Amino acid sequence: MTDTRASALGEWIRAQREMQDLSMRQMANLAGISNPYLSQIERGLRAPSEQVLEAIASALRTSADSLREEAGVAKETDDGPSAVVDAINSDPRLSAAQRRAMLEIYDAFTA
Repeated sequence: MTDTRASALGEWIRAQREMQDLSMRQMANLAGISNPYLSQIERGLRAPSEQVLEAIASALRTSADSLREEAGVAKETDDGPSAVVDAINSDPRLSAAQRRAMLEIYDAFTA
């Protein structure tokens, strides 16, 4: 991911976090990442891995694809969106940790 794309994605993540009235610490805890790492992502200094982006999206109750789309950042692979991943991300009954676990299992089977 280029610096410009990482910056655009980070800015959008920050805006969404602030709109949901979440502190950086709360958001990092929900996503299962460190506070400094989230800060670097939001400032565009680091591009999140797909797994981390999924966790952030889950904490924001959206999908990683939606985050990318709203930030104007296309996914780097040619794979189409997975109905399974979309279903996992959109199920309000799942916690962020449950979403991450299910996505990891799904990735292990489809990799």
